[in-house]
Amino acid sequence: MHEQDSTPNGTSTGRGRRGFLMGATGLAAASVVAASATALTPANAAQITSGSTGGPARGRNQVTAAVTQTGRRKLGSLKVSSIGLGCQTMPGNLYGPVTSRKDMVALIRTAVDQGVTFFDTAEAYGPLESERIVGDALRPVRDDVVIATKFGWDIDPDTGARGPLNSRPEHIRRAVDGMLKRLRTDHIDLLYQHRVDPNVPIEDVADTVKDLMAQGKVLHWGLSEPGLQTIRRAHAVQPLTAIQNEYSTVWRGPEEQVLPLCEELGIGFVCWAPLGMGFATGAINPYTRFAQGDFRAAVPRNSPDNMPANMALVQLLQDWAVRKGATPGQIDLAWLLAQKPWIVPIPSTSRLSHLLENIGAEEVRFTRDELEELNADVARITISGARLMPPVLAQTGVEAPPR
Repeated sequence: MHEQDSTPNGTSTGRGRRGFLMGATGLAAASVVAASATALTPANAAQITSGSTGGPARGRNQVTAAVTQTGRRKLGSLKVSSIGLGCQTMPGNLYGPVTSRKDMVALIRTAVDQGVTFFDTAEAYGPLESERIVGDALRPVRDDVVIATKFGWDIDPDTGARGPLNSRPEHIRRAVDGMLKRLRTDHIDLLYQHRVDPNVPIEDVADTVKDLMAQGKVLHWGLSEPGLQTIRRAHAVQPLTAIQNEYSTVWRGPEEQVLPLCEELGIGFVCWAPLGMGFATGAINPYTRFAQGDFRAAVPRNSPDNMPANMALVQLLQDWAVRKGATPGQIDLAWLLAQKPWIVPIPSTSRLSHLLENIGAEEVRFTRDELEELNADVARITISGARLMPPVLAQTGVEAPPR
């Protein structure tokens, strides 16, 4: 059974007690401002996001006040902020370049000041560099935050070169020791297996993590994109705290089997790509031209053939944004929060304006009737195109071999 001490987004509270006003009809260029060379600090956060104008709107509504996130949720027994921060894109080699490493460290520190306590990274992000950024940013406040990271590939600790999947016990131990150094900490709050290794029984993985927990190096553990029976087998050896899968209004696959299983076993659920890799914000459309090397350019649902049909979802989110005085991205995140009280989205961003917008989603509430209507609206839309490229998709939903 799930334990929860915060109320999901299922009741209407008006504009919100902290005044995060998003003016759905007053579009401005907050994203342009946040992409400037200005250092991202708590002192200038409100200035950057309050009343900023100049430049064309880019599908994101004007942020008119900073917000401090106070909502908390539980993943099993692990308490985290209701919206976390994904640090996947901060090395600048996934969704295009970032302003600077210094800005990414400052962004994470601003997130802490704004009430975010849950930070997600992995050795594969960069590779290795995202963990270093997170470690540098969070070292001064280590005891006040929750750090989640992931092992799963054979990554050279010196060069960062990534090999095949590797969850052999001896490799997991070496990987965790490297993570602790990069994260500048003596423990990992939540350690995931990034992808199921088809050559290693999940019981061997669970036993290894159990040993690391006994040593105090790991406090909680989870799996990302695993097969259903693998979840059960892993949980039987060492109870899982969270499953991390893709989930948003753009991809609703977990609803059929994974979420019911999490509810049955009392496992929390963490959503990666909770904004559909930016699609739910309205920032991607049939005219979008991705930067060279941007991972999203190869995602089938973003192809020129599929994108026009998928814009129906963006229109729906925009309509609800006007209705609720929010942004499309906030509607998407608030919808996730309203599904279950043990669901926690971790939107990735490298821009201050987007960070503040994302955490402001906890102020968007739906009445029972509104949520029922929105659920029905979302369910009527079929997204055209796969969520990932075939080789990447083949690594999801994998069942570990028998012991």
